[in-house]
Amino acid sequence: MLDILYLDDYLAVVNKPPGWLVHRTPLDKGESRFVLQTLRDQIGQRVWPVHRLDKGTSGVLVFALSADVARTLGQAFESGEGLHKTYRAMVRGWPVDELFIDHPLKRMPDDMRSQREEVQTAQTRLRTLRRGELPIAQGAFPGLRWAEVELRPLTGRRHQLRRHAKHIAHPIIGDATHGKGPLNRAVAAHLGLQRLWLHALQLEMAHPVSGQALQVFAPLDTHWGVWPTSVTQTTDKVCTPPKISP
Repeated sequence: MLDILYLDDYLAVVNKPPGWLVHRTPLDKGESRFVLQTLRDQIGQRVWPVHRLDKGTSGVLVFALSADVARTLGQAFESGEGLHKTYRAMVRGWPVDELFIDHPLKRMPDDMRSQREEVQTAQTRLRTLRRGELPIAQGAFPGLRWAEVELRPLTGRRHQLRRHAKHIAHPIIGDATHGKGPLNRAVAAHLGLQRLWLHALQLEMAHPVSGQALQVFAPLDTHWGVWPTSVTQTTDKVCTPPKISP
């Protein structure tokens, strides 16, 4: 059963578990856990996905209860206008305290949306929350540096956060596509848990029908408790974020 965070006559918002697909796809025929079908059966009515979260990503996931609402919100999620999304991630290395990433992204080949723009603008704000180190040797270094970061996408491109993290050389740990395989396996063995360390923590937006402000929060699951709690904290200094260009 899914954890329903918000439900009315127009929307259903759930806390997606890691490892679940949003809906059935021939690209992953062996999977049997689907959020769309489970939610439909749980609330007893048809639902439309408004946006996507990758299979490994957990957190806030929005469904519409009509095709019209799905169309309206889908456009908003793609453009990023009127939406404020906050993610939590574990990344390799120690990023600076604050960073504005402005790096266009190519449309991915399996993206079924409009192909009018092959390259699209993409912007993300990063804030480092804490830094730590695991006793995992990395070449000549005795430990593996990691950081817990807050990510705020300003646009809604596919795999945007994962691709932007790779672009700044701080890939999200557990990312099999844009990360480092040997590092992911070493961290999984040390923590005793293999997953993509990316979570959609909070969504703020105007309700598509009433226009009222809506804020939905999905707490981190128990998996996140495997990370050390005694770490190097970030400074309190707020600096002007540097800009990462293409």
